[in-house]
Amino acid sequence: LTRGFMHAGAARVVASLWPVDDLATAELMTRFYRGMLAERRPPAAALRAAQLEMQRSSRWRAPYYWAGFVLQGEWR
Repeated sequence: LTRGFMHAGAARVVASLWPVDDLATAELMTRFYRGMLAERRPPAAALRAAQLEMQRSSRWRAPYYWAGFVLQGEWR
């Protein structure tokens, strides 16, 4: 699926390496986009910050909820 988006012209894609809980995914993506849009972080830095925030959260601490997400393509 990632290759298809890249071939269609996407500069980067955030993908999960395994199935992740929908609520956890929504929480991670909220934090990720806040990092990129409100805090003006590059995509790689925004994803890393979102993952670290999830790790520090008591509800989402387990790596299952956040560690499977990777950024592929242009990292800046």
